[in-house]
Amino acid sequence: MSFGKLYSYPGNTRTIAAEAVAKANGLELEVVPTMPIQGVSAEFKSKFPLAKIPSFEGADGYKLTETFAITVYLASQNEKTSLLGKTKSDYASVLQWMSFASTDLWSSLAQWFVPILGYIPYNKKNVDDAEKKTNDYAAYLENYLKTRTFLVGQRITLADLYLACHIAPGFKYFFDAAWRQEHPALTRWYATVVNQEMYKAVAGESVLAQEVTKYTPPKKEKKEEKPKKEAAPPKKKEEKPAKKEEEEEDTPKEVKAKHPLEALGAPKSIPLDEWKRQYSNNDTPVALQWFWEHYDSNDFSLWKIDYKYNSELTQVFMSSNLIGGLFARLEASRKYLFGSVGVYGENNNSVITGAFLVRGKDFKPAFEVAPDWESYDFSPIDPSNAEQKKFLEEAWAWEGTYEGKAYADGKVFK
Repeated sequence: MSFGKLYSYPGNTRTIAAEAVAKANGLELEVVPTMPIQGVSAEFKSKFPLAKIPSFEGADGYKLTETFAITVYLASQNEKTSLLGKTKSDYASVLQWMSFASTDLWSSLAQWFVPILGYIPYNKKNVDDAEKKTNDYAAYLENYLKTRTFLVGQRITLADLYLACHIAPGFKYFFDAAWRQEHPALTRWYATVVNQEMYKAVAGESVLAQEVTKYTPPKKEKKEEKPKKEAAPPKKKEEKPAKKEEEEEDTPKEVKAKHPLEALGAPKSIPLDEWKRQYSNNDTPVALQWFWEHYDSNDFSLWKIDYKYNSELTQVFMSSNLIGGLFARLEASRKYLFGSVGVYGENNNSVITGAFLVRGKDFKPAFEVAPDWESYDFSPIDPSNAEQKKFLEEAWAWEGTYEGKAYADGKVFK
């Protein structure tokens, strides 16, 4: 009998651990091919309002989203499993590494390989930054694994399976032989995990990069050359047509913007990169003083963002992961956005809200690049309103309360 259905797209590396654990626990899991970007049925949307994948539906009707939660749930079906560790501290360590894989590692690695493969617009600076951050995380793992066979304890755990499937695109597209020689401990650990029978039964033989995958700009379509007409006998030039030709030559050709907000050009007030540097390099009160001195509502607008489904939030760290997912999908608009979104409250009693600085008067062109943007409500922030201004400043400072709930965790998009 089927234990449940896992909705995901074929080849989704992030669900390998969940599928492997299901097999190890003898759970029959039906994988239902689902690709939200291509549209989902009304039935699926009624079960999972956010239309996110992966999503899980148990035979008993229990529904669950988020890769992290689904994988832990499937592992916990075997009460004698060692995949969650032997002790409470082991269990906490397993969750720690899974959180690291879901948020820190995956966020940077996805921002590296997704543009390289052409799934989102390529931005060299963003890709270079993501490559550097990924390699920083790899160095951290290399140092940690020098004296360890596995991430937690002396046996393989869910932490190993989960982190391996999240770092897999790195080994597939970027970590070539030279890189692997420089990271022997991490490479040894990865080979150990991906060659486990439970992992191979789902993922098959793992592919290692022979060379670093580079970005290849799409080829421009060549226009079909029209057959040249036979030259007509020369005519006497007339003054008026000549003037018209001259005017046509002086008229600039229309350039199509790659992003809707490119058409706005550079702001006349705050260069967004400079504000981001001020925020990163100064104490928040100092940075905010600089911001208000330079902010111009002709160039930018301020928006409050509220998650629509706060009643469905459970663990704070999972809510924080939800924010990280939104930020990853906003990557194409990074040049036009700055903001901070936080989780306020505690486990099983929290809300997600935040504040954004947006290029232009409308929030939609910047946020529509994220498939799940409609899961949030947007309302303008008026800085002349003391209460609204205070909300923005506290959101950007990661402090204060909201609806009586204390700030718990959050992320900055910059």
